[in-house]
Amino acid sequence: MGVRGKAEQLVDNVIAASSITIQERRSGDGLDAHIPIILRDGTLYDPDLDRFFRDLPLHGVRSRHSLRAYGYDVLVWARFLSEACAKTIWQADRHDVLAYHRVRRRADAGQRISTASWNRAVACLDRLYRWGLQEGLIAEAPFTHRSVWRRGYAGQRAQVAARNDAYEPASRRADVSFVTLDDYRRFRDVGLKALLPDGRTRPGARDRNGIRNALFSDFLVTTGLRLEEAASLFASDLVFPGGRPDRQIWLDLPDAQTKGDRGRQILVPARLLEQVRAYIDVERAHAVAKFQRRSGWQSIDRPIFVHRQRHAARLRLLNGGDIELDLLDPEERGRIIVCDSDGTPSEPAVLWLSEIGMPVQPNSWEVIFARASDRCRSFGFDISISPHQLRHTFAVHMLAMLIQHRLREPKAP
Repeated sequence: MGVRGKAEQLVDNVIAASSITIQERRSGDGLDAHIPIILRDGTLYDPDLDRFFRDLPLHGVRSRHSLRAYGYDVLVWARFLSEACAKTIWQADRHDVLAYHRVRRRADAGQRISTASWNRAVACLDRLYRWGLQEGLIAEAPFTHRSVWRRGYAGQRAQVAARNDAYEPASRRADVSFVTLDDYRRFRDVGLKALLPDGRTRPGARDRNGIRNALFSDFLVTTGLRLEEAASLFASDLVFPGGRPDRQIWLDLPDAQTKGDRGRQILVPARLLEQVRAYIDVERAHAVAKFQRRSGWQSIDRPIFVHRQRHAARLRLLNGGDIELDLLDPEERGRIIVCDSDGTPSEPAVLWLSEIGMPVQPNSWEVIFARASDRCRSFGFDISISPHQLRHTFAVHMLAMLIQHRLREPKAP
C-alpha cells in the first residue's frame, strides 16, 4: 500500500462524501494500465474526459506518477464543480476558477494547499481545457491568458505566449533540501541500520533488512539516482563474471528507465560494487530461495519470463522472441522474471528484493525512509530524509568537490 500520498489527503479535504471517485488502474498493458478513470456512482463520469486521459501519453505525459497526479487534480476539480457549483467539467467558467481558488488557497490552514500544488493543478486543468477547445467540446476555456516576456539567450528577449493568469508567482526556492554528511551517516546507521547512536546494536532491534536499506541509501547519495531509477536496477547490471571489479564503472541507464526518457550514464564506485556483490551473495540469495519455495512469480502481475542467458542489449523471452532493454520502463523491469535453463522461474531480475524475494516497490522505499526518520527523532536527532533529498545531496556535494578540485589546480602562467 505504501505511504498515503499528498494527493489522496487533499482529496479527503474536498467533499469527501462525493459520488465522484477515481480508479487508478485500468485494463491495459504497460503505461496504459496506469491511466486513471474518473467515475460517478461507479460508472464512467464522462467519455470525453476519459479520452483526454487516454491521450495524455501521446502528449508527453509518460510517467505513471504524472498520470496519477493528473487524475487526482481533475478529481478534486470535478468534485468541487459538482457539489459547490452543480456543474460538470465542461460547464466550468472563470467565476468557478475564482471560487475554487478561494477554497484551495484562501481557506484555513488545514484545508489550504501550497502555491506549488495550486500551480500544478492549474497546469493540469489548463491542458484539459486546451484539449477541450481543440476537440470542440467547449467554446471558451475557464482560464484567461496573457503574453509574458522573458530574457532569452545572449540578452535577447523571447515572447512566451499565453501564460495562464491563474498561476501564482512562486517564490524562488532558496531552501533546496540537502543533507550534511554527518546527518546522513546518523540517518543511515541509526535510522536504517537500527543501531544505537554510539554504534552498538540496539537491544530488541528486529529490522532484518537494515543492510539492504543502508546500501540502497548509499547508492542514492553516491550516484544521484532517482528513486524509480534505483529501484528498477537489474542485479545483472552490477554483477561481473570472473570476480569483483577493482575500479569504478560507468553504468548506462536506458531512456525508458529514466525521467523524461533521457538516458544517461552514472558512475558507480568500486566500494559500492563490492557491497552490492556481498548483498547479492548473502541477503538477496536468501530472499531468492524463499521466492522459489513460495512460487513468488505467481504473485506478480503479468510477469515477463526471460532466459538467464541474454544478449548485451536484449532479453530472450521464454516463449520465444526477445525484447530490447532500452524499451523497458521501471514498472516493466519489475515484472521481469529470470528463468533457469530448463524454463523454471528462478528470481526477479531487479536488484532490490524483500525478505520473500519480491521486488521492493518505490512507495515501500518511501515508507522505509519515513520510519528511519522517525527512529532518528526518537533518539533526539532532528533528521527527516526522503529518497529525493539524497539526489539533491549528491548534486550539492558533487558541486563542492568540483569547486575544490578547480581551486587546487595551478593557475595558468
